[in-house]
Amino acid sequence: MSTSRRTFLKTTAAGAAAAATASALPAAMYRRVWGAAERVRMGLIGPGGMGSGHLGSFLGFHQSGRAPVDVVAISDCALPHMDRAVERAREYQSGVEVGAHKDYRELLARDDVHGVLIASPEHWHAQMSIDAIQAGKDVYCEKPMTLHLDDAFAVKKVVDASDRIFQVGTQKMALAKWNVAKAMIAEGRIGKPLWSQTAYCRNTPSGEWNYYGIEKDLVPGETLDWAAWCGPKGEHEWDPKLYHRWRRYKDFSTGIIGDLLVHEMTPLMYALECDWPERVYCSGAHMIDADMENHDQVILNVQFPDGHTMIVAGATNNQQGLQPIIRGQQGTLYLSGMDCELRPEGPFVDDIEPEKVDCPHVADQDELRLNWLSCIQTREAPFSPVEFATKVMVAVDLATRSAWDGRAYAFDKATMQAAPA
Repeated sequence: MSTSRRTFLKTTAAGAAAAATASALPAAMYRRVWGAAERVRMGLIGPGGMGSGHLGSFLGFHQSGRAPVDVVAISDCALPHMDRAVERAREYQSGVEVGAHKDYRELLARDDVHGVLIASPEHWHAQMSIDAIQAGKDVYCEKPMTLHLDDAFAVKKVVDASDRIFQVGTQKMALAKWNVAKAMIAEGRIGKPLWSQTAYCRNTPSGEWNYYGIEKDLVPGETLDWAAWCGPKGEHEWDPKLYHRWRRYKDFSTGIIGDLLVHEMTPLMYALECDWPERVYCSGAHMIDADMENHDQVILNVQFPDGHTMIVAGATNNQQGLQPIIRGQQGTLYLSGMDCELRPEGPFVDDIEPEKVDCPHVADQDELRLNWLSCIQTREAPFSPVEFATKVMVAVDLATRSAWDGRAYAFDKATMQAAPA
């Protein structure tokens, strides 16, 4: 364990203790009572890459009136990214003052910011989430929830000890088909769920995540605070490829597993009401993109205490994946696209009616963002809460270890510890 990592864990432990103390205070001291016409004032940390897409959506909500939201603060350690985002936000929000903050902690210190969207690289997710919760902000954190499992538990502890809304950006949780599937399973329509499958596969001949070009106007010490970007990872020699394409590097990202597969595993585990994963094996390979440090092909086998097994495939070299399916003894659920279809198994065709539920076709990313804004005002639980995100992080973390070590890993929910199987 590196020195920077030990320091980070000590920080998160102290944060958890502080949050636990705060939770003992009367709720009225820190819970807002929202007026019907009050607007959500939000900040954005990390407006480059995916953050730029988030910014565009929230500005669209502001302009169209689809949600009462104003983007009032933006933070980034890259000055060109921050300046462009601030200019864009001011242009699309007439009359709204937008603050620029080189240090994200300055943004969190603002009393007029209700919620914060964290779109930083994975290695910053945990610390920024903990800091935001302690600052009394509601949080939308991009996926994966954290880079490592111990960080996820640290975040979960702080969130659980607070009254803050914490949404994780696993966008497919906003699709209605998963609630339909969950209800069918709970009603016993397919019998006992035996095993399931899903995938996130695409084909990027030029190499995954290489589409982020090298920006010549980013110069460490002048327009980029490189030390701030490295943050919890400690000192690193300046590497423009690492900065722009960090998902290709195993010390900074779980690659396919945490960036892509979380979108598929999270709602599937939700529909199945899965317990904590018990055993995970993952085979990882470099099939085409040999220059990428992270694997360009992974196959996961995730087992749960009730015997259910989930097969998950991820690839950046072939886009033909596995159709999302949940198999039961009496029936099978097909979950491709937006809809949910139940087909009875042969021996049960006289007992179970086939059914296809046509669900609303929506833009899942926008629906998840809108859900977060709504929950900030209503204080209801979000679509993609910390509990399921942490369970998924068990699968993500153990699969990542397995892919590199070549052996299965087990998780003991009694001790909340992982170890080689």
